[in-house]
Amino acid sequence: MKKVLITIVGGFLLLLGAIFIIIPGPSLLFFIPAFYILSFEYDGAKVWLKRCQALLTKSARWFDSMLMKRKLSR
Repeated sequence: MKKVLITIVGGFLLLLGAIFIIIPGPSLLFFIPAFYILSFEYDGAKVWLKRCQALLTKSARWFDSMLMKRKLSR
């Protein structure tokens, strides 16, 4: 029962993330919790969780650098 619930909730969040890839939106904000939930039962989800975390870190650093460039150019 626990594995079924984890799969349903994680799958639903993955589906929302996939929709937000097609329609511009915060897809990583759905993928990270989905893979976190799925990683309790599936080892492959741990790999994808680390990839999403790395991508989120990279994009946050890029955004910070863009903000600093804008702030310094004023």
